[in-house]
Amino acid sequence: MDQTSIERLREYLGQLPPRSQALLMREFERAIERGQDTAVAALVLGQLRKVVRRIEDDAPSPPRSEDVARYLFQPIEPFLVDNNVPMRPGQIRRTSLQPLWQWLMRTGAPAQVEEFEAALMKVGEDAEPPEAALRTLQLAVADAIFQITSPSGGDNPRALARIGPPNVIEDLLPIGSVLQARDALDALAGRLPMSLRVFGDSQIASACEALNVPTLQTPQLLPFALSLLGQRLTQPWQIIRIAIRMAASDDEIRVAATPYAMAVTIALHDLFCLVVTLRTDIRRGQFASVPDHLKALHDGVRGLRTELDLRQDSTWGRQLASIRAEISDTLQSEIDSVPGRVRRILRQRSDKDILAGARIDGTEVDDTAALIDFVGVCRTYASELAINEVTLRTYSDLQQYVEKATEALVQSLRGGDFRARAYRQLQAEAAIRFCEALFGREYASLMRRAVDNALTGEPRKPSHAG
Repeated sequence: MDQTSIERLREYLGQLPPRSQALLMREFERAIERGQDTAVAALVLGQLRKVVRRIEDDAPSPPRSEDVARYLFQPIEPFLVDNNVPMRPGQIRRTSLQPLWQWLMRTGAPAQVEEFEAALMKVGEDAEPPEAALRTLQLAVADAIFQITSPSGGDNPRALARIGPPNVIEDLLPIGSVLQARDALDALAGRLPMSLRVFGDSQIASACEALNVPTLQTPQLLPFALSLLGQRLTQPWQIIRIAIRMAASDDEIRVAATPYAMAVTIALHDLFCLVVTLRTDIRRGQFASVPDHLKALHDGVRGLRTELDLRQDSTWGRQLASIRAEISDTLQSEIDSVPGRVRRILRQRSDKDILAGARIDGTEVDDTAALIDFVGVCRTYASELAINEVTLRTYSDLQQYVEKATEALVQSLRGGDFRARAYRQLQAEAAIRFCEALFGREYASLMRRAVDNALTGEPRKPSHAG
């Protein structure tokens, strides 16, 4: 459209009554969400919003569709996960909300959505939504979900297929259950401390009392109640203590016979997801979070092995063994690669093999130093993560090689071809970085002084590492 046409459109929209403007804006927002005539709808909606902004400040503006959805789905927020992680009970895919919202506006509960929008307009843009209207909408949405997921409905399979793919359909019943039980879940969240650094007998007793609500004891809602509790624990694996307390035993058969066996399933699943995250970070060379991941895995694996009497051939026992094997495989391949990377950087070459202007990649040195730190962290948690032998052997080999290579580099700086000296100095700088990671700052400082003395011609030999 040219400028004249846009001005005429804006003039026409400005002549409409406020109620008609609000209705038109809402319809164009819905058209964009449904993907219908998005170019025309976006153009008209943009001009309409410009017109509406000229209205007096105290005039109510229609709520945006995304604001209504945000208020509606607020109770589900603590349980949302991205679609790229494995799912467990007590979790809902974030990607399921948009197709559900579109269905609600289209056929699921359009009248209730409009009533809530009208209530929002009355209180103003910056005010909190009216609680009664919001609760009415959430209960209506829960009823609509239960109705369409009911096995007694004749055309329900076809209606469900119109909502979204199987992943979305799988999340419908959990979403409806959480919306219906919002009050009970809010009460549970209010009774739990924001952070539980210690989860001993008194805290476990309080948590059990807070969970002992009939609404939360159903198979559909208990996983969400336990997930809320797990989010408050500094060490989430300790959620298994609830199941042990309820079973009055650490025997896995007795624990598995209680509804709270779900707590063990949650703990094992979350450990597995942490292994996936660890593997992804290592493959991307992102080692900043690796120590925290390893500590959480170490504590979780040790906690499940010591606090639960697990049998090796049971489902839980096999899951825990599989997690340990995954950790070992993930770490071992990376640990095995470190000595080779160190040798490539510190390898002694003859003067004729060092080309003029040869350099060492600083990024490779940084990555290798990070990997040496990584091996040191692995050594701290090696026994519980089934990597004890490879970690101790690799760390010992690194110490011996780096110590000898650094001393050899110091000697080579005292003589040799002047053209090769710059490259060997870069090697020595890398060696000092590795010494700090393996032996500490004091030894690295000694080696730095030895390098400086070698460069200035002072014959001083550094002390050996302890």
